[in-house]
Amino acid sequence: MTEDICRGRKPVIDLLAKSPSRCAKLLIANNVRPPFLDELIDTAKNAGVTFQLVAPEALDKISGGEKHQGVICRLTQGKTIDLDAFLKALDPKLPSLAVILDHIEDPHNLGAVIRSAEAGGASCVVYAKRRSAVPNDTVIKTSAGASLRLPLIPVSNITRTIERFKAADFWIAGLDGEAEESLWTGELPERCALVIGAEGEGLSRLVRENCDILKRIPIKQEGVSSLNASVAAALGIFEWSRVHAV
Repeated sequence: MTEDICRGRKPVIDLLAKSPSRCAKLLIANNVRPPFLDELIDTAKNAGVTFQLVAPEALDKISGGEKHQGVICRLTQGKTIDLDAFLKALDPKLPSLAVILDHIEDPHNLGAVIRSAEAGGASCVVYAKRRSAVPNDTVIKTSAGASLRLPLIPVSNITRTIERFKAADFWIAGLDGEAEESLWTGELPERCALVIGAEGEGLSRLVRENCDILKRIPIKQEGVSSLNASVAAALGIFEWSRVHAV
C-alpha cells in the first residue's frame, strides 16, 4: 500500500482543515455526491489545495485495495524532526512528556499511541527507524490525523536516545508488567519520558536497565497477562496528564 496518502472522509477533511501544507493534491472519486462533495471542494479551495475528480478504480489502485470512501489526499514529505533541536527548544521550566516506543511494529498501535499522546498533552512521540512501524497511511487514519500534527521523532537507537533525554533533565519511566511499583503509586515526574515496550516482548533488556523508574499497570482479572501496547500507553499518558498537564 502506498504510504504517502491520507484516505477516508474524516481524516482527509481534518487534514485539509488543520494541516493543508501537508496536502500535495486531493483526489475525489467522480461518484461522490453532495453534500460531501461540496464540503470537500469548498475546504480544498479555502486551503489552497489542488483537487481532481477521478474514477473510483484509480483510488482503489492508489490505496492498494484499502477503503478510501471516495477520497484520497497525496501527501507532501513530512519534516524530519531532529531530537537535539527538539530538546533544546523545550522550555525547561514547564512540565513535558515524551513518549518513547521501543520497537512497536503494528501501525494501528502506533497510530493509537500518537492519538493518545496528542490528547494527553505529550510533547512528542519517538520511534525507532528500524524494526518499527513508521508513520504511514494506516497510522494517519488510526491517529485521526494526530500524526500530522504532533512532533514525531525517528531515532536510530532507543537506548542512546534515552541517554539524551536524561541529559535534558528528563526522568525515564518504563511500563513493565513485572515491575514492583504500580502506575497508581506515586506520581510520574514533571519532565518524563514514558517508554512503551513492543507488542508481546515488552521492554528490551537494555532499555529496561536504562529506565530510572519501572511501573506496572495493575491487572485485576486472573488470566489477563498484559494489555495492548496502545492501551498501556494511553493509561501512562493520562496518568501523567492527570497531574502535570498545563
